[in-house]
Amino acid sequence: MSRLVIVANRVPDPKEQGAVAGGLAVALKDALAKRDAMWFGWSGKTAPETATTPVEARVGQTAYARLDLGQDDYRHYYQGFSNAALWPVLHYRLGVARFDRLDWIGYQRVNAAFAAALAPLLRPDDTIWIHDFHLFLMAKELRALGCKQRIGFFLHVPFPPRAVFTGLPHAHDVLAAMDAIDAIGMQTEDDAENLRGALISHGHAGAAMRVGAFPIGIDATGFANLASRQATQKEVTRLRDSLAGRSLAIGVDRLDYTKGLPQRIAGFGALLSRFPKHRGKITFLQVAPVSRGDVAQYRALRRELDESVGRINGQMAEPDWAPIRYITRAVARPTLAGFMRMARIGIVTPLRDGMNLVAKEFVAAQDADDPGVLVLSRFAGAAQEMEGALLVNPLDPDDIAEALDVAMDMPADERLDRWARMAAIVRANTAAVWCRRFLAALEGVEDVAEAGRAGGARVKRPRKAKAG
Repeated sequence: MSRLVIVANRVPDPKEQGAVAGGLAVALKDALAKRDAMWFGWSGKTAPETATTPVEARVGQTAYARLDLGQDDYRHYYQGFSNAALWPVLHYRLGVARFDRLDWIGYQRVNAAFAAALAPLLRPDDTIWIHDFHLFLMAKELRALGCKQRIGFFLHVPFPPRAVFTGLPHAHDVLAAMDAIDAIGMQTEDDAENLRGALISHGHAGAAMRVGAFPIGIDATGFANLASRQATQKEVTRLRDSLAGRSLAIGVDRLDYTKGLPQRIAGFGALLSRFPKHRGKITFLQVAPVSRGDVAQYRALRRELDESVGRINGQMAEPDWAPIRYITRAVARPTLAGFMRMARIGIVTPLRDGMNLVAKEFVAAQDADDPGVLVLSRFAGAAQEMEGALLVNPLDPDDIAEALDVAMDMPADERLDRWARMAAIVRANTAAVWCRRFLAALEGVEDVAEAGRAGGARVKRPRKAKAG
C-alpha cells in the first residue's frame, strides 16, 4: 500500500499528548493508524521568514513535517486571502469579504513554498491528500515541480453558486488550479454541483468530472462511549445539579459570524417571550470559544452577543434562574460530550456550514432510552442526512423559537423515532468510512457508492495523473 501524505494548513504538534485528537485528525485516525503516512503543513508558529525546510518528527507510523510561517506570509496568506477573502465568499458572504492584491500574492507565495518544501520528501508512489481552502493552489504548484503522484483535494467548507464565487478576485485562477487534481471531494451534492458549475463555466470541464460528494462523519461509537462515561464526572454533575430539574438546551460553536449566533440567541429569547409556559423550565448553555479575536468583525460579534445575552437575562431571569449561560472559553471535548448527553435540545443553526459535526456529535451523545431533540439549520450540510431533526431557517428567530417550543413539548415516542433514524445514519457514515471512500476514489477504485444518504460518492478520474 502506498504512503498517504496528508497536507493541511495546520498540523498538530506530535509532542503534545493526544495530538491526534480532534478535528481533521479524528477524521483521519483510521487511515493514519493503518498505513505508512506523513502529515505536512504549518506548525502554527510564526518566524521572520517562512521556513524552506520542514522540521520532521515521527509518532508510530505517522511522520510529521511542519513549517513555520513568516510574519508577512501569516498576515497575507492566512489572515488575508484565506480568512478575509475566501472564508466569507465560500460561506456566501461577499459583503463581509475584504480583498487586497498583496493578500493574493501572499496566498500564491505560501502555496508555492509549501509545494517546494514537500516535493523533496515525496516518494514516487505516494498518495497525496490536500485539505481545505487555504491550499487551493498547491496541487498546481506540485505539478509544476514535476510531481506525478495521485493528488486529491477535500473542501471542508461550503462552495457557493458560481455567481457568488466569481465575485472573488482571481476566482478563475483558483478554479484553473483544480485541473491538477485527480479527485475533488465536497461535503454535499449541492456543494459539488456548485463547484462543477463554476468549473464548467470557466472552461475546466475535465476537473468538473472529478468532483464528488463525500459527507464527512465522526467516530460515533467512540463519542457515544465518551459521553456515557462523562455522565458521572464532576463538571457534568455540577451542571446537572445547577439546573435543578430544568431542561438543558445546548449550542457549541466557534465564535464566528457564519454560525448564526445572534439569531440563535434572539430565537431563544423569542421562545420565552412567545411561549411563556417555558420560562423557568429550560436553560440554554451556549459555548462559543473566541475565534480570531484580533479581527474587528469578530470583536463586534462578541459585543453584540454579550449585549443580547445580558438583555434577555435581565428581562427574563428570576432569582434562582438565568435563561442563558454563555461561555467564551474553550471547554474540553469530553466535558462537552457529557453536557450533550444530558441536553434535552441541541441547537445547531449556522447560517451556512459545510457539514457541522456538532450536529452528529449531539446525536451520538444521546441516551438511547431518553434522547433529546436536534434543532438544525437547513443550511448546514448535516441537514441532508439528519432527517429526524427539526429543520429551521437560521435567519428567522421566530422559526427557531417555534422549533424549540415543539422540541420542549415533543412526546417520548416521537423523540425516540426521530433520534433512531439519525443515529443509524451517524453510525453508518463514520469518519473512517468517509476516509476509505474518498481514498478509494482517489486511488482508482471504480465501484464507489453514490454520495449523500447512500453514503459515498462516485468520482471519475483519469488513468494517470497529469504531469502539470
